[in-house]
Amino acid sequence: MPFQPGLLATPVPAHARHLFFALDSLEALPAVLDQLLPQVDGQRLILGIGAPLAKALGREVPGLRSFPQLDAMVENPATQHALWLWLRGAERGELFLRAQALQQALAPALRLVDSVDGFLHRGGHDLTGYEDGTENPVDEDAVVAAIVPGDQPGLAGSSFAAFQLWKHDLEYFKSLPQAEQDNIIGRRLSDNEELDDAPESAHVKRTAQESFEPEAFVVRRSVAWTDERGAGLAFVALGFSLDAFEVQLRRMSGLEDGVIDGLYRFSRPLTGGYYWCPPLAEVGADLRLLLG
Repeated sequence: MPFQPGLLATPVPAHARHLFFALDSLEALPAVLDQLLPQVDGQRLILGIGAPLAKALGREVPGLRSFPQLDAMVENPATQHALWLWLRGAERGELFLRAQALQQALAPALRLVDSVDGFLHRGGHDLTGYEDGTENPVDEDAVVAAIVPGDQPGLAGSSFAAFQLWKHDLEYFKSLPQAEQDNIIGRRLSDNEELDDAPESAHVKRTAQESFEPEAFVVRRSVAWTDERGAGLAFVALGFSLDAFEVQLRRMSGLEDGVIDGLYRFSRPLTGGYYWCPPLAEVGADLRLLLG
């Protein structure tokens, strides 16, 4: 089965709108999903299923679980929701109107509990100025890292996504000397080159994908965001399982060796959720694992 193509498509569209829903009525859910699934083209609209929705339906998606509660010195809030819709496009107003229509269509069963507007900044830079996703796998390597292999109907071609909304203290970060900023990230702002002598707390070192055993490659599809809560990075990591992201988060949080990622000096996650992005059927999303 083909995967939702927008997961790996480049470049990332200029605008995104992330919608998160809680389940209000199990009885109304089948009719709502019947209306939603044909609209999921995997490009302009990407669907993610949370463990609470699978559990409510009495089904299990192999590999899907809720966002973990980590016992660490830094906070990584778990705000697991039942369903995630990721709208993507070139025009923010269009996304707003599409989101409004979807919210109304899903209302009999699913209640909107959070939304985030994201935007591509300087072609893929974080609001700190540093390029995001420099070490992303590309082409076939991206497929290997992000898409479930095999031939199991309804599972092959799917992907697992981790979502965190990171809020930056940009005023504090920008007040630091440039060398200190570079050491927090592990790269030079001027040329994006990795620092050979970066401290162990540097974000690049904490998340070096090839340094894990087994290697922990993910495909990042993050964009900048800003609203009344602040500003930062709407972080999305895709994998053929959730394990690669989770081992990276545990190391970032100091649970592996006691060293906390420098990122936490100026940024903190406000949310955290795991979602399963099903493959596509002939028309819309293939949810046979939940509805079949």
